[in-house]
Amino acid sequence: MTFTTAHISVSLDGYVAGPDQSFDDPLGRGGMALHRWHLGSDQHEVDARWSDRILRSGSTYVMGRNMFGPVRGEWDSWPEPWRGWWGEEPPYHAPVFVLTHHEHEPIEMQGGTTFHFVTGGFAEALRLAREAGDGDVSVAGGASTVRQAIAAGELDELTLDIAPVVLGAGERLFDGTTLPTLELVETEGSELATHVRYRVG
Repeated sequence: MTFTTAHISVSLDGYVAGPDQSFDDPLGRGGMALHRWHLGSDQHEVDARWSDRILRSGSTYVMGRNMFGPVRGEWDSWPEPWRGWWGEEPPYHAPVFVLTHHEHEPIEMQGGTTFHFVTGGFAEALRLAREAGDGDVSVAGGASTVRQAIAAGELDELTLDIAPVVLGAGERLFDGTTLPTLELVETEGSELATHVRYRVG
């Protein structure tokens, strides 16, 4: 049996990124504050435990093109070949399937990460991700890709790291989405985030 999860940081008002996302500010204005719980120097031991869960060893990943990088339209519209935000050794260490409308050859990185670019939509990316690993897939984000997983009825578990931040605008996680029943599995918190894990019914 396959298992598909998503683990994503969100503001109190439901945003996963702030407004005006750009190359210099990829998470939009105020967006980095959502990730202080796992990227900041003042990480709590509770947050460290939940941070370790984000990248599950042995799984494969599906992500949206906006999460992969700032390039819009054809790939050659960017002055240099784009290889992701994470440097030459991204943290995934597994195949990552990137949703896009424009074909691109796979990009093999150090540490076992290979970005594969899928033009056939979410269902095709999920199928390929399942075939490339042990069947378990993490939907890495962003908001649109998580919404597609929910709409397809393919999300088994959803973890939200709720930061005590109000962004007021940006990219909202659940816009236009009707969630099925959510069963609370686990919750834990620190002053930087409340971590909540749900089973999606």
